[in-house]
Amino acid sequence: MDDLVLVGRVARAHGNKGQVIVNPDTDFLDERFRAGGVLLVGPDGTERRIRAVRFQKGRPILAFDGIETMNDAEALAGAELKVARTPADSLPEGTFFHYDLIGCDVVDTRGETIGTVTAVEGTMEMSRLVVAGARGEVLIPLVAAICTEIDVARRRIVADPPEGLLAVNERGAT
Repeated sequence: MDDLVLVGRVARAHGNKGQVIVNPDTDFLDERFRAGGVLLVGPDGTERRIRAVRFQKGRPILAFDGIETMNDAEALAGAELKVARTPADSLPEGTFFHYDLIGCDVVDTRGETIGTVTAVEGTMEMSRLVVAGARGEVLIPLVAAICTEIDVARRRIVADPPEGLLAVNERGAT
């Protein structure tokens, strides 16, 4: 569903009162995870209202209406949390929603394919692209000096990484 945006995944239950710890996949934690907000939970997209929220080490701990016990919360482990896509009318110049970058092809300045963005990690100030390439996964800092052109409409990012950066940041290469 293109009209839904992944904002996080339930990591695990927290405590014995039905709370869950979330691994967020958004830079807008306070907006996406707020008391009274509604998230679509799991593969069936069940609407769940957030009853309470607090943050621990940068991760939200959520209490949902209807999730009252540890067993209820444990059943949500691994569930994707989504929201309806909203217009990108309030982003500052040169910033992007994670969901707009995921799936973009990344090429170098010569036009050679580096790979495809599978995730965006880090905070807004220190984000990096996780790119799946022929030699495994590579991390590319999401900074203007390296990502010289980002065209989300064309699903294309041009990167000009300093010599050695791609090799140093490879993960899982064989």
